[in-house]
Amino acid sequence: MAGHKDELACTYAALILHDDGSRVTAEKLKKIIKAAKIEVQPFWPNLFERVLADKNLDDLILNAGGSGGAAPSAPVASVATSNTTSTQPSDKNKEKEKEKEKEKEEDKEVSDEDMGFDLFGME
Repeated sequence: MAGHKDELACTYAALILHDDGSRVTAEKLKKIIKAAKIEVQPFWPNLFERVLADKNLDDLILNAGGSGGAAPSAPVASVATSNTTSTQPSDKNKEKEKEKEKEKEEDKEVSDEDMGFDLFGME
């Protein structure tokens, strides 16, 4: 599992350099990792430098996880067979929509600390 920690440390260091607008080099990766007081196998920073040298990091970031299959589509709701011609949503639908909006707002309020996020998984 140490390789996983090493890979994450190099990934985060590369993202820090990219965010700063700096070129990703093995020396800069080593410097950031050392400042974070993390020890990685010496080949990782060199590997990351070689792999990322000809890559556009913006494209990699934006397309991360984009290779998965398409999400299944929702089934089409059947038409009600009542005699009413009202286009107003029912009270039940309004309540469901309000509940969904509340859930979305609650999800936005969760912080990294609430999730136990630790940048390098050291604690």
